[in-house]
Amino acid sequence: MALQIFRTKPINTDDTACDTGLKRCLSAFDLTLLGVGAIIGTGIFVLTGIAAANQAGPAVVLSFVISGFACAFAALAYAELAAAVGGCGSAYGYSYVAFGEIVAWMIGWILLLEYSVSVAAVANGWSGYFNNALSAMGMSLPDMLTKSPELGGIINLPAAAIILILMGLLIVGIKQSAQLNTAMVFVKVSAIAIFVAIASFNVDPANWHPFMPYGWFNTLPDGKTTGVLAGASLVFFAYVGFDAVSTAAEEAKDPQRDLPTGIIASLAFCTVIYIVVSGLLTGIVPYTQLGVSSPVAHALQLLGHNWASALVATGVIAGLTTVMLVLYYALTRIILSMSRDGLMSPFLSKVDPERKTPVRIIVITGIIMSLAAGMFPLGALAELVNIGTLAAFVLVCLGVIVLRIRQPNLPRPFKNPFGHLFPVLGMISCAGLMAFLPAQTWLRFIVWLTLGVIVYFTYSIRHSKLAQ
Repeated sequence: MALQIFRTKPINTDDTACDTGLKRCLSAFDLTLLGVGAIIGTGIFVLTGIAAANQAGPAVVLSFVISGFACAFAALAYAELAAAVGGCGSAYGYSYVAFGEIVAWMIGWILLLEYSVSVAAVANGWSGYFNNALSAMGMSLPDMLTKSPELGGIINLPAAAIILILMGLLIVGIKQSAQLNTAMVFVKVSAIAIFVAIASFNVDPANWHPFMPYGWFNTLPDGKTTGVLAGASLVFFAYVGFDAVSTAAEEAKDPQRDLPTGIIASLAFCTVIYIVVSGLLTGIVPYTQLGVSSPVAHALQLLGHNWASALVATGVIAGLTTVMLVLYYALTRIILSMSRDGLMSPFLSKVDPERKTPVRIIVITGIIMSLAAGMFPLGALAELVNIGTLAAFVLVCLGVIVLRIRQPNLPRPFKNPFGHLFPVLGMISCAGLMAFLPAQTWLRFIVWLTLGVIVYFTYSIRHSKLAQ
Protein backbone atom coordinates (compact mmCIF):
# COMPACT_ATOMS: atom_id res chain seq x y z
CA MET A 1 0.00 0.00 0.00
CA ALA A 2 2.76 2.46 0.92
CA LEU A 3 4.53 1.86 -2.38
CA GLN A 4 1.27 2.33 -4.28
CA ILE A 5 0.36 5.70 -2.84
CA PHE A 6 3.85 7.09 -3.43
CA ARG A 7 4.28 5.89 -7.02
CA THR A 8 5.59 8.70 -9.22
CA LYS A 9 4.72 9.70 -12.75
CA PRO A 10 7.42 9.73 -15.47
CA ILE A 11 8.30 13.04 -17.13
CA ASN A 12 7.45 13.66 -20.76
CA THR A 13 10.53 15.67 -21.78
CA ASP A 14 9.13 16.50 -25.24
CA ASP A 15 5.87 18.18 -24.34
CA THR A 16 5.45 19.83 -27.74
CA ALA A 17 5.60 16.53 -29.60
CA CYS A 18 2.68 15.02 -27.70
CA ASP A 19 -0.78 15.41 -29.25
CA THR A 20 -3.05 16.12 -26.31
CA GLY A 21 -6.05 17.20 -28.37
CA LEU A 22 -5.64 20.80 -27.19
CA LYS A 23 -4.63 23.56 -29.59
CA ARG A 24 -1.18 25.19 -29.30
CA CYS A 25 -1.92 28.84 -30.01
CA LEU A 26 -0.74 30.94 -27.03
CA SER A 27 2.36 33.14 -27.21
CA ALA A 28 4.45 34.46 -24.32
CA PHE A 29 2.49 37.73 -24.59
CA ASP A 30 -0.84 35.85 -24.37
CA LEU A 31 0.40 33.95 -21.31
CA THR A 32 1.58 37.14 -19.60
CA LEU A 33 -1.81 38.76 -20.15
CA LEU A 34 -3.53 35.63 -18.84
CA GLY A 35 -1.50 36.07 -15.66
CA VAL A 36 -2.35 39.77 -15.42
CA GLY A 37 -6.00 38.91 -16.10
CA ALA A 38 -6.03 36.44 -13.21
CA ILE A 39 -4.09 38.58 -10.72
CA ILE A 40 -5.50 42.10 -11.08
CA GLY A 41 -9.06 42.02 -9.82
CA THR A 42 -10.45 41.59 -6.33
CA GLY A 43 -7.09 42.28 -4.72
CA ILE A 44 -6.45 45.75 -6.06
CA PHE A 45 -10.06 46.95 -6.22
CA VAL A 46 -11.36 45.51 -2.94
CA LEU A 47 -8.79 43.95 -0.59
CA THR A 48 -6.46 46.96 -0.66
CA GLY A 49 -8.94 49.12 1.24
CA ILE A 50 -10.21 46.39 3.55
CA ALA A 51 -6.69 45.37 4.61
CA ALA A 52 -5.74 49.02 5.17
CA ALA A 53 -8.83 49.82 7.23
CA ASN A 54 -8.96 46.70 9.37
CA GLN A 55 -5.49 45.22 9.58
CA ALA A 56 -2.47 47.23 8.47
CA GLY A 57 -3.30 50.91 7.97
CA PRO A 58 -1.00 52.74 5.52
CA ALA A 59 1.52 49.93 6.12
CA VAL A 60 -0.66 47.79 3.83
CA VAL A 61 2.00 48.63 1.26
CA LEU A 62 4.40 46.51 3.36
CA SER A 63 1.80 43.72 3.41
CA PHE A 64 1.84 43.73 -0.39
CA VAL A 65 5.64 43.74 -0.45
CA ILE A 66 5.83 40.75 1.92
CA SER A 67 3.21 38.77 -0.01
CA GLY A 68 4.90 39.78 -3.26
CA PHE A 69 8.25 38.37 -2.12
CA ALA A 70 6.61 35.09 -1.03
CA CYS A 71 4.90 34.81 -4.41
CA ALA A 72 8.09 35.74 -6.29
CA PHE A 73 9.96 32.78 -4.81
CA ALA A 74 7.00 30.52 -5.58
CA ALA A 75 6.74 31.94 -9.12
CA LEU A 76 10.39 31.12 -9.81
CA ALA A 77 9.77 27.56 -8.62
CA TYR A 78 6.69 27.32 -10.86
CA ALA A 79 8.73 28.65 -13.79
CA GLU A 80 11.43 25.99 -13.35
CA LEU A 81 8.98 23.11 -13.04
CA ALA A 82 6.70 24.38 -15.82
CA ALA A 83 9.65 24.41 -18.23
CA ALA A 84 11.11 21.09 -17.06
CA VAL A 85 8.02 18.98 -16.30
CA GLY A 86 5.27 20.64 -18.39
CA GLY A 87 1.70 19.36 -18.57
CA CYS A 88 -1.55 21.20 -17.81
CA GLY A 89 -1.81 19.95 -14.22
CA SER A 90 0.20 22.78 -12.63
CA ALA A 91 1.19 21.99 -9.02
CA TYR A 92 -0.75 18.71 -9.19
CA GLY A 93 1.39 17.46 -12.08
CA TYR A 94 4.65 18.65 -10.55
CA SER A 95 3.82 16.91 -7.24
CA TYR A 96 3.00 13.67 -9.10
CA VAL A 97 6.51 13.65 -10.54
CA ALA A 98 8.34 14.77 -7.38
CA PHE A 99 6.46 13.26 -4.41
CA GLY A 100 4.11 10.57 -5.64
CA GLU A 101 0.43 9.94 -6.20
CA ILE A 102 -1.08 10.62 -2.78
CA VAL A 103 0.60 14.02 -2.47
CA ALA A 104 -0.35 14.89 -6.05
CA TRP A 105 -3.97 13.92 -5.41
CA MET A 106 -4.16 16.07 -2.27
CA ILE A 107 -2.68 19.07 -4.08
CA GLY A 108 -5.10 18.51 -6.97
CA TRP A 109 -7.94 18.28 -4.44
CA ILE A 110 -6.81 21.58 -2.90
CA LEU A 111 -6.56 23.24 -6.33
CA LEU A 112 -10.12 22.17 -7.16
CA LEU A 113 -11.29 24.03 -4.07
CA GLU A 114 -9.02 27.02 -4.75
CA TYR A 115 -10.17 27.65 -8.30
CA SER A 116 -13.85 26.73 -8.02
CA VAL A 117 -14.47 28.72 -4.84
CA SER A 118 -12.48 31.66 -6.25
CA VAL A 119 -14.62 31.77 -9.39
CA ALA A 120 -17.89 31.57 -7.44
CA ALA A 121 -16.74 34.13 -4.84
CA VAL A 122 -15.53 36.60 -7.48
CA ALA A 123 -18.84 36.15 -9.31
CA ASN A 124 -20.59 37.37 -6.15
CA GLY A 125 -18.40 40.49 -6.15
CA TRP A 126 -18.97 40.98 -9.89
CA SER A 127 -22.71 40.84 -9.29
CA GLY A 128 -22.53 43.67 -6.76
CA TYR A 129 -20.66 45.99 -9.13
CA PHE A 130 -22.96 45.04 -12.02
CA ASN A 131 -26.04 45.87 -9.95
CA ASN A 132 -24.49 49.21 -8.96
CA ALA A 133 -23.81 49.99 -12.62
CA LEU A 134 -27.45 49.22 -13.49
CA SER A 135 -28.62 51.51 -10.68
CA ALA A 136 -26.41 54.32 -11.96
CA MET A 137 -28.14 54.00 -15.35
CA GLY A 138 -31.59 54.14 -13.76
CA MET A 139 -32.26 50.41 -14.01
CA SER A 140 -32.29 47.70 -11.40
CA LEU A 141 -33.10 44.05 -10.78
CA PRO A 142 -35.46 43.07 -7.93
CA ASP A 143 -33.72 42.08 -4.71
CA MET A 144 -35.00 38.53 -4.99
CA LEU A 145 -32.87 38.11 -8.14
CA THR A 146 -29.70 39.67 -6.73
CA LYS A 147 -29.47 37.88 -3.37
CA SER A 148 -28.93 34.28 -2.39
CA PRO A 149 -31.64 32.47 -0.35
CA GLU A 150 -29.53 32.89 2.80
CA LEU A 151 -29.74 36.67 2.36
CA GLY A 152 -33.50 36.71 1.69
CA GLY A 153 -33.59 36.35 -2.10
CA ILE A 154 -34.27 33.54 -4.57
CA ILE A 155 -31.02 33.51 -6.53
CA ASN A 156 -28.13 35.86 -7.28
CA LEU A 157 -28.94 35.87 -10.99
CA PRO A 158 -26.07 38.09 -12.28
CA ALA A 159 -23.49 35.95 -10.42
CA ALA A 160 -24.91 32.75 -11.89
CA ALA A 161 -25.32 34.23 -15.37
CA ILE A 162 -21.77 35.56 -15.78
CA ILE A 163 -20.31 32.10 -15.09
CA LEU A 164 -22.60 30.56 -17.72
CA ILE A 165 -21.52 33.23 -20.22
CA LEU A 166 -17.85 32.46 -19.54
CA MET A 167 -18.68 28.78 -19.88
CA GLY A 168 -19.87 29.39 -23.42
CA LEU A 169 -16.76 31.39 -24.24
CA LEU A 170 -14.39 28.68 -22.98
CA ILE A 171 -16.26 26.07 -25.00
CA VAL A 172 -15.66 28.07 -28.20
CA GLY A 173 -11.88 28.00 -27.73
CA ILE A 174 -8.89 29.24 -25.74
CA LYS A 175 -7.71 31.66 -28.43
CA GLN A 176 -11.02 33.51 -28.41
CA SER A 177 -10.97 33.51 -24.60
CA ALA A 178 -7.43 34.93 -24.64
CA GLN A 179 -8.53 37.69 -27.03
CA LEU A 180 -11.37 38.73 -24.71
CA ASN A 181 -8.95 38.61 -21.78
CA THR A 182 -6.56 40.95 -23.64
CA ALA A 183 -9.32 43.49 -24.25
CA MET A 184 -10.51 43.35 -20.64
CA VAL A 185 -6.95 43.66 -19.30
CA PHE A 186 -6.52 46.84 -21.38
CA VAL A 187 -9.72 48.28 -19.85
CA LYS A 188 -8.76 47.61 -16.24
CA VAL A 189 -5.13 48.71 -16.62
CA SER A 190 -6.41 51.94 -18.18
CA ALA A 191 -8.72 52.46 -15.19
CA ILE A 192 -5.78 51.93 -12.82
CA ALA A 193 -3.66 54.38 -14.83
CA ILE A 194 -6.39 57.03 -14.47
CA PHE A 195 -6.48 56.48 -10.71
CA VAL A 196 -2.68 56.75 -10.43
CA ALA A 197 -2.64 59.95 -12.51
CA ILE A 198 -5.30 61.64 -10.35
CA ALA A 199 -4.10 60.33 -6.99
CA SER A 200 -0.49 61.42 -7.63
CA PHE A 201 -1.57 65.06 -7.41
CA ASN A 202 -3.80 64.66 -4.35
CA VAL A 203 -1.55 62.93 -1.83
CA ASP A 204 -1.60 64.30 1.72
CA PRO A 205 1.40 62.89 3.65
CA ALA A 206 -0.54 63.38 6.89
CA ASN A 207 -2.72 60.41 5.88
CA TRP A 208 0.33 58.14 6.21
CA HIS A 209 0.59 58.89 9.97
CA PRO A 210 0.50 56.72 11.95
CA PHE A 211 2.05 54.49 9.32
CA MET A 212 1.72 51.21 11.24
CA PRO A 213 -1.26 51.69 13.62
CA TYR A 214 -1.79 47.94 14.17
CA GLY A 215 1.87 46.95 14.52
CA TRP A 216 3.29 43.80 12.96
CA PHE A 217 0.87 41.22 14.36
CA ASN A 218 -1.85 41.06 17.01
CA THR A 219 -4.52 38.53 17.95
CA LEU A 220 -7.81 40.03 19.15
CA PRO A 221 -10.07 38.46 21.83
CA ASP A 222 -12.53 37.28 19.13
CA GLY A 223 -9.74 35.36 17.36
CA LYS A 224 -9.30 37.83 14.51
CA THR A 225 -5.81 39.03 13.65
CA THR A 226 -4.44 42.47 12.78
CA GLY A 227 -1.09 43.93 11.81
CA VAL A 228 1.14 44.01 8.76
CA LEU A 229 1.73 40.23 8.74
CA ALA A 230 -1.99 39.49 9.12
CA GLY A 231 -2.59 41.94 6.30
CA ALA A 232 -0.04 40.08 4.18
CA SER A 233 -1.95 36.82 4.73
CA LEU A 234 -5.15 38.56 3.59
CA VAL A 235 -3.83 40.43 0.55
CA PHE A 236 -2.09 37.24 -0.57
CA PHE A 237 -5.46 36.50 -2.22
CA ALA A 238 -4.62 39.39 -4.55
CA TYR A 239 -1.76 37.36 -6.04
CA VAL A 240 -3.72 34.14 -6.51
CA GLY A 241 -3.80 33.46 -10.22
CA PHE A 242 -0.26 33.66 -11.58
CA ASP A 243 -0.05 29.89 -11.09
CA ALA A 244 -2.96 29.55 -13.54
CA VAL A 245 -0.51 30.39 -16.32
CA SER A 246 1.23 27.06 -15.75
CA THR A 247 -1.98 25.19 -16.66
CA ALA A 248 -1.62 26.48 -20.25
CA ALA A 249 1.46 24.31 -20.92
CA GLU A 250 -0.31 22.19 -23.53
CA GLU A 251 -1.73 25.22 -25.35
CA ALA A 252 1.47 27.31 -25.41
CA LYS A 253 3.38 27.53 -28.68
CA ASP A 254 6.75 27.09 -26.98
CA PRO A 255 6.00 26.08 -23.35
CA GLN A 256 9.60 25.65 -22.22
CA ARG A 257 10.42 29.23 -23.17
CA ASP A 258 7.07 31.02 -22.87
CA LEU A 259 5.70 29.64 -19.58
CA PRO A 260 8.53 31.03 -17.38
CA THR A 261 8.20 34.36 -19.20
CA GLY A 262 4.44 34.51 -18.66
CA ILE A 263 4.58 33.52 -14.99
CA ILE A 264 7.39 35.85 -13.94
CA ALA A 265 6.43 38.84 -16.12
CA SER A 266 2.78 38.87 -15.01
CA LEU A 267 3.68 38.64 -11.31
CA ALA A 268 6.36 41.35 -11.54
CA PHE A 269 4.02 43.73 -13.40
CA CYS A 270 1.13 43.21 -10.97
CA THR A 271 3.31 43.50 -7.84
CA VAL A 272 4.53 46.93 -8.91
CA ILE A 273 0.93 48.04 -9.57
CA TYR A 274 -0.26 46.76 -6.18
CA ILE A 275 2.48 48.62 -4.30
CA VAL A 276 1.89 51.89 -6.18
CA VAL A 277 -1.91 51.78 -5.85
CA SER A 278 -1.91 50.83 -2.15
CA GLY A 279 0.57 53.61 -1.37
CA LEU A 280 -1.43 56.24 -3.25
CA LEU A 281 -4.79 55.04 -1.91
CA THR A 282 -3.77 55.45 1.72
CA GLY A 283 -2.14 58.77 0.83
CA ILE A 284 -5.26 60.46 -0.57
CA VAL A 285 -7.82 59.20 1.98
CA PRO A 286 -7.45 58.33 5.70
CA TYR A 287 -7.14 54.56 5.97
CA THR A 288 -10.10 54.42 8.37
CA GLN A 289 -12.42 55.39 5.49
CA LEU A 290 -11.33 52.60 3.13
CA GLY A 291 -13.23 49.66 4.61
CA VAL A 292 -15.82 49.67 1.80
CA SER A 293 -16.60 47.28 -1.07
CA SER A 294 -14.98 49.52 -3.71
CA PRO A 295 -12.27 51.57 -1.96
CA VAL A 296 -10.59 52.89 -5.15
CA ALA A 297 -13.84 54.26 -6.62
CA HIS A 298 -14.87 55.50 -3.16
CA ALA A 299 -11.62 57.43 -2.74
CA LEU A 300 -12.08 59.16 -6.09
CA GLN A 301 -15.62 60.14 -5.11
CA LEU A 302 -14.31 61.69 -1.89
CA LEU A 303 -11.91 63.74 -4.02
CA GLY A 304 -14.82 64.92 -6.17
CA HIS A 305 -13.83 63.04 -9.34
CA ASN A 306 -17.12 61.24 -9.99
CA TRP A 307 -16.32 60.67 -13.67
CA ALA A 308 -13.08 58.92 -12.75
CA SER A 309 -14.93 56.89 -10.13
CA ALA A 310 -17.32 55.66 -12.84
CA LEU A 311 -14.37 54.66 -15.06
CA VAL A 312 -12.77 52.77 -12.19
CA ALA A 313 -16.07 50.95 -11.61
CA THR A 314 -15.94 49.88 -15.27
CA GLY A 315 -12.38 48.70 -14.71
CA VAL A 316 -13.55 46.69 -11.71
CA ILE A 317 -16.18 44.85 -13.76
CA ALA A 318 -13.62 44.13 -16.49
CA GLY A 319 -11.05 43.09 -13.91
CA LEU A 320 -13.31 40.66 -12.10
CA THR A 321 -14.45 39.19 -15.43
CA THR A 322 -10.90 38.29 -16.46
CA VAL A 323 -10.15 36.84 -13.02
CA MET A 324 -13.12 34.49 -13.34
CA LEU A 325 -12.24 33.62 -16.94
CA VAL A 326 -8.62 32.63 -16.24
CA LEU A 327 -9.34 30.78 -12.99
CA TYR A 328 -12.23 28.91 -14.64
CA TYR A 329 -9.89 27.98 -17.49
CA ALA A 330 -7.21 26.74 -15.08
CA LEU A 331 -9.74 24.64 -13.15
CA THR A 332 -10.82 22.78 -16.29
CA ARG A 333 -7.22 21.97 -17.31
CA ILE A 334 -6.32 20.61 -13.87
CA ILE A 335 -9.40 18.36 -13.87
CA LEU A 336 -8.47 17.24 -17.40
CA SER A 337 -4.99 16.26 -16.20
CA MET A 338 -6.33 14.38 -13.16
CA SER A 339 -8.87 12.55 -15.31
CA ARG A 340 -6.21 11.50 -17.82
CA ASP A 341 -4.21 10.01 -14.94
CA GLY A 342 -7.22 7.98 -13.82
CA LEU A 343 -7.63 9.76 -10.48
CA MET A 344 -10.98 11.14 -11.65
CA SER A 345 -13.57 9.64 -13.99
CA PRO A 346 -12.32 9.02 -17.57
CA PHE A 347 -15.60 10.56 -18.76
CA LEU A 348 -13.98 13.95 -18.09
CA SER A 349 -10.85 13.40 -20.21
CA LYS A 350 -12.63 13.80 -23.57
CA VAL A 351 -11.45 16.77 -25.68
CA ASP A 352 -13.80 18.01 -28.40
CA PRO A 353 -11.99 17.30 -31.71
CA GLU A 354 -13.49 20.34 -33.44
CA ARG A 355 -13.18 23.02 -30.76
CA LYS A 356 -10.04 21.55 -29.13
CA THR A 357 -11.51 22.16 -25.67
CA PRO A 358 -12.61 19.81 -22.83
CA VAL A 359 -16.31 20.61 -23.29
CA ARG A 360 -17.61 18.09 -20.73
CA ILE A 361 -15.49 19.49 -17.93
CA ILE A 362 -16.32 23.09 -18.88
CA VAL A 363 -20.08 22.42 -18.82
CA ILE A 364 -20.13 20.36 -15.59
CA THR A 365 -17.94 22.75 -13.59
CA GLY A 366 -19.73 25.77 -15.06
CA ILE A 367 -23.14 24.55 -13.94
CA ILE A 368 -21.88 23.64 -10.44
CA MET A 369 -20.09 26.99 -9.94
CA SER A 370 -23.05 28.91 -11.38
CA LEU A 371 -25.41 27.28 -8.88
CA ALA A 372 -22.96 27.88 -6.02
CA ALA A 373 -22.53 31.55 -6.94
CA GLY A 374 -26.29 32.03 -7.28
CA MET A 375 -27.33 30.18 -4.12
CA PHE A 376 -24.57 30.88 -1.56
CA PRO A 377 -22.78 34.08 -0.39
CA LEU A 378 -19.49 32.12 -0.12
CA GLY A 379 -17.88 34.63 2.22
CA ALA A 380 -16.35 32.31 4.82
CA LEU A 381 -15.57 29.56 2.33
CA ALA A 382 -13.46 31.96 0.27
CA GLU A 383 -10.97 32.16 3.16
CA LEU A 384 -9.97 28.57 2.31
CA VAL A 385 -8.53 29.76 -0.99
CA ASN A 386 -5.53 31.42 0.66
CA ILE A 387 -4.46 28.49 2.83
CA GLY A 388 -4.88 26.01 -0.02
CA THR A 389 -2.84 28.14 -2.40
CA LEU A 390 -0.07 28.64 0.13
CA ALA A 391 0.09 24.89 0.75
CA ALA A 392 0.44 24.29 -3.00
CA PHE A 393 3.20 26.92 -3.21
CA VAL A 394 5.16 25.28 -0.38
CA LEU A 395 5.08 21.91 -2.16
CA VAL A 396 6.03 23.39 -5.54
CA CYS A 397 9.10 25.02 -3.95
CA LEU A 398 9.98 21.73 -2.23
CA GLY A 399 9.42 19.92 -5.53
CA VAL A 400 12.18 21.95 -7.18
CA ILE A 401 14.67 20.73 -4.55
CA VAL A 402 13.46 17.11 -4.67
CA LEU A 403 13.70 16.90 -8.47
CA ARG A 404 17.16 18.48 -8.50
CA ILE A 405 18.32 15.72 -6.14
CA ARG A 406 16.47 12.82 -7.78
CA GLN A 407 16.91 13.86 -11.41
CA PRO A 408 19.95 16.16 -11.63
CA ASN A 409 20.31 15.55 -15.39
CA LEU A 410 16.73 16.54 -16.24
CA PRO A 411 16.79 19.29 -18.91
CA ARG A 412 15.86 22.59 -17.26
CA PRO A 413 15.34 25.38 -19.84
CA PHE A 414 14.79 27.75 -16.89
CA LYS A 415 16.59 27.22 -13.58
CA ASN A 416 16.50 29.19 -10.33
CA PRO A 417 19.85 30.84 -9.56
CA PHE A 418 21.79 30.45 -6.28
CA GLY A 419 21.14 26.71 -5.85
CA HIS A 420 18.35 25.86 -3.40
CA LEU A 421 18.19 29.35 -1.84
CA PHE A 422 15.08 30.69 -3.60
CA PRO A 423 12.98 27.48 -3.22
CA VAL A 424 13.86 27.35 0.49
CA LEU A 425 12.95 31.02 0.96
CA GLY A 426 9.68 30.33 -0.88
CA MET A 427 8.84 27.47 1.48
CA ILE A 428 9.64 29.52 4.57
CA SER A 429 7.74 32.64 3.48
CA CYS A 430 4.62 30.80 2.28
CA ALA A 431 4.54 28.55 5.37
CA GLY A 432 4.97 31.69 7.49
CA LEU A 433 1.94 33.33 5.88
CA MET A 434 -0.07 30.17 6.58
CA ALA A 435 0.80 30.47 10.26
CA PHE A 436 -0.86 33.91 10.44
CA LEU A 437 -4.22 32.65 9.16
CA PRO A 438 -7.09 32.22 11.70
CA ALA A 439 -7.56 28.89 13.48
CA GLN A 440 -11.06 28.52 11.98
CA THR A 441 -9.56 28.59 8.47
CA TRP A 442 -7.13 25.82 9.46
CA LEU A 443 -10.02 23.70 10.79
CA ARG A 444 -11.99 24.01 7.53
CA PHE A 445 -8.84 23.20 5.57
CA ILE A 446 -8.28 20.00 7.57
CA VAL A 447 -11.91 18.94 6.98
CA TRP A 448 -11.49 19.44 3.23
CA LEU A 449 -8.25 17.42 3.23
CA THR A 450 -9.98 14.62 5.13
CA LEU A 451 -12.68 14.46 2.46
CA GLY A 452 -9.93 14.28 -0.15
CA VAL A 453 -8.30 11.30 1.58
CA ILE A 454 -11.63 9.47 1.64
CA VAL A 455 -12.19 10.06 -2.10
CA TYR A 456 -8.65 8.92 -2.93
CA PHE A 457 -8.86 5.61 -1.06
CA THR A 458 -12.39 4.82 -2.25
CA TYR A 459 -11.87 5.60 -5.96
CA SER A 460 -8.61 7.12 -7.19
CA ILE A 461 -6.10 4.57 -5.87
CA ARG A 462 -7.86 1.73 -7.72
CA HIS A 463 -8.41 3.58 -11.02
CA SER A 464 -5.02 5.23 -11.33
CA LYS A 465 -3.33 4.74 -14.72
CA LEU A 466 -0.10 3.96 -12.90
CA ALA A 467 -1.88 1.15 -11.04
CA GLN A 468 -2.69 -0.45 -14.39
